[in-house]
Amino acid sequence: MKTNPPPSVDFDLTLMATRFAALGSEQRLGVLQALVRAGPEGLPMGELGARTGISGSTLTHHLKILAQAGLARQVRQGRQIICMGADLDIIDRLSGFLFDQCCADAPKGHDHDGHSHG
Repeated sequence: MKTNPPPSVDFDLTLMATRFAALGSEQRLGVLQALVRAGPEGLPMGELGARTGISGSTLTHHLKILAQAGLARQVRQGRQIICMGADLDIIDRLSGFLFDQCCADAPKGHDHDGHSHG
């Protein structure tokens, strides 16, 4: 008999899958990396384009996908659009998602590298 995971687990898996899918492009990963490197102040759209080598509608498209996944956002400041990465706790949660339950089902005495320890 198959059991379904609790709804919160389903939601978490769906959310994480959406976020990982958004990073499934070298250009989007580069955009997110540039935003993380810039820190919480973000970057003006033009500067982000210069740093990533992506501009215009292509950059807008990638930012839209990252924003839909909760990994980036844009804020208008005067005449500029400032692009920011997600809060670092969201990025940390995304990277930690794969490791949170590392080795939970492995035989006792094995670490995450698959090595046996006495």
